[in-house]
Amino acid sequence: MLDKMKQMKQLLDMQKKAKAMQRDLRDTEIEAVSSDGSITVIFNGELKLVNLTIDDSYLDNRSLSDLERDLKTTISEAMGKAQQVAADRTREIMKDMNINIPGM
Repeated sequence: MLDKMKQMKQLLDMQKKAKAMQRDLRDTEIEAVSSDGSITVIFNGELKLVNLTIDDSYLDNRSLSDLERDLKTTISEAMGKAQQVAADRTREIMKDMNINIPGM
């Protein structure tokens, strides 16, 4: 009986930690800026696009294909950073709960 109570407490603790981590990821913003500084992309830790800005002067000297290429590069960089943050936070929580999954 004590074992089951201990397991229930551990399960509740895991749920609390998971919810806290989810809130933390939602509130964490990860930014990437294009090499020339004209495009900024911000994702949150849940991999949702929070903001995208393009400097007005960007289109003065560039083509649509330049914009597409630079957006793709900057968005990919921001997504990669956001994925890494999410993976790191997940790894921390799992370590705290003594859960070991190969490859994590």
